[in-house]
Amino acid sequence: MSAIGGKVQTVLGLVDPEQLGRTMTHEHLSCKCCEGCYFPPPPGDEAVAENPFQMQHMYWLSQNPYSCHENLLLQQETSAVRDELLAYRKAGGGAIVENTTTGINRDLPTLQQLAKDTGVHIVAGAGYYVDSTHTEATKKMSVEKLTDIIVSEVLHGADGTDIRCGVIGEIGTGWPITERETKVLRATAHAQAQLGCPVIIHPGRNPAAPAEVIRILQEAGGDISKTVMSHLDRTIFDYDELLEFAKLGSYLEYDLFGTEMINYPFDLDVDMPSDNQRVKGLSFLVKEGYEDKLVVGHDIHTKNRLTKFGGHGYSHILKNIVPKMLSRGISQHQVDKILIDNPKCWLTFK
Repeated sequence: MSAIGGKVQTVLGLVDPEQLGRTMTHEHLSCKCCEGCYFPPPPGDEAVAENPFQMQHMYWLSQNPYSCHENLLLQQETSAVRDELLAYRKAGGGAIVENTTTGINRDLPTLQQLAKDTGVHIVAGAGYYVDSTHTEATKKMSVEKLTDIIVSEVLHGADGTDIRCGVIGEIGTGWPITERETKVLRATAHAQAQLGCPVIIHPGRNPAAPAEVIRILQEAGGDISKTVMSHLDRTIFDYDELLEFAKLGSYLEYDLFGTEMINYPFDLDVDMPSDNQRVKGLSFLVKEGYEDKLVVGHDIHTKNRLTKFGGHGYSHILKNIVPKMLSRGISQHQVDKILIDNPKCWLTFK
């Protein structure tokens, strides 16, 4: 353990935290998110859904990304992702946290090769996604067994390889949180207590979900100061509620930059914010004193969000959102905290 302390663990090995540079803390580079993600196309749009990768259908795909099976197979686009990462590095990007865990087709050899080919530091995630993706074997595991597996994925390697994960997560939960998801959360906390490592959470789609996850982690001995709560931009919309959650001490992640849809299929009561609204949320949290707890990303996990298919790509925040942040009262120093300092502190093992 002493060898890991003070370092960040990438798919190519340990690095000094100062080497990371600008970091997107929530992305996918190779995943398969079909289980639980597919929604049938709107009536009358079945033919479009069968062949959506055409110019005239790009807007339809942006609004119905989960209604095309092929769009959910990001792992088929390794070459395009490689090109994206090269562009990301050229735009000033240094590192990416790859949040694909057991259940949505984690592919560590591909991540390792992408890191070698592009020079981007890639941190892989240990652990398990939401209940609906758990295998029968996973469902039967005790908290102790789950803990042992997560610890081994960090210390020794995962999926039959010697490629080691550098973060636990994204650990997936729904709403209400299921008994099996609670077991995984407890195992996550136990593993984190042993390793002194970062954790990242995918909360259920309810404003109460993030705080409930924090409660479970705390009761199991987790370190909330080393934990990122993802997807707050689609979860907590009321600023008073957001401030109450922020007091609990986790990192606050706005990670759906580039996603703007009229109807959010996972919860039709949610009005998906625009990127301008996300920037407004970040500006609010900065003004409230949380600049040391903010991190960002795009959560790319479908093909249509790649530039190959007319999407915004992994460089969107660096190229388009940062200038907007600067024009909305967030200083360059604060931007650097969000993109460089905060991810570096979070990812460094104790």
